[in-house]
Amino acid sequence: MGVKIAPSMLSSDFSNLSEAKFMLDCGADWLHMDIMDGHFVPNLTIGAPVIESLRKHTKAYLDCHLMVTNPIDYVEPMGKAGASGFTFHVEVSKENWQELIVRIKSKGMRPGVVLKPGTPIEEVYPLIDSENPVEMVLVMTVEPVFGGQKFIPEMMDKVRALRKKCRSLDIEVDGGLGPSTIDMAASAGANCIVAGSSVFGAPEPAALISLMRKSVSENHQN
Repeated sequence: MGVKIAPSMLSSDFSNLSEAKFMLDCGADWLHMDIMDGHFVPNLTIGAPVIESLRKHTKAYLDCHLMVTNPIDYVEPMGKAGASGFTFHVEVSKENWQELIVRIKSKGMRPGVVLKPGTPIEEVYPLIDSENPVEMVLVMTVEPVFGGQKFIPEMMDKVRALRKKCRSLDIEVDGGLGPSTIDMAASAGANCIVAGSSVFGAPEPAALISLMRKSVSENHQN
C-alpha cells in the first residue's frame, strides 16, 4: 500500500489532453478518469475512445471510475482501450459483482468498487472478503456527478471503518479534496487521493500534489 495522488481529468480541458502529461510532470501517480453514462448519473462525460487516445501518449496508470448503470458492458471496451483500473459502483452490481471482478481481471485491469455517500460501508464488505476480491475501495466524499462539490466530512467514518478492517487495502477518496481537507482524509486512513478542481485550479499544482503526498505519508507513518 503506497501513496497515490490522482488528479481528476474531469477538471481538465478536454480539448487539451496534454494537461495529462503536465499533471504527471507535476508528480501525479495516477490519472483519474470519470466515465459517466448520463443514466446512472445525469452528466455525460468520456468513454473508451478517450481512454484509447490518451493511452497512445502515456504509460501512466489510468484509474477509471465507471459511473454507469451496466458496468459489465464496459469491461471489454475499457480493457481494449488501455484502462488500468476499473472501479464500478456497488449500487448497480449487487447481482453480478463476482462475474464483474473475474471479467475485469481477465482483461488485465485492476478491479475496484465505489460507493455513493448514502450507501452503507457494509455493502462493500462481501467484495473485500471474497476469495476473488476487489483490490481497491473508493469512498465518494461528494455525490458522483459534477466536479467542484463540497467535501462531506462524515464520509471519513467509512474510511476509518475500512482501514480498521483492512490494513493493506487501497482506499481511495474522491470529492472536495484539497489543502483544507487532505489531513482529514489522510488521518482517516485513505492512501489514494483524487483531486480535481483544487489541483487544476492551483497556482502551483506540483506544490499541492506534494503537500497532499506529505500529509498521507506522515499520517500512515504514525
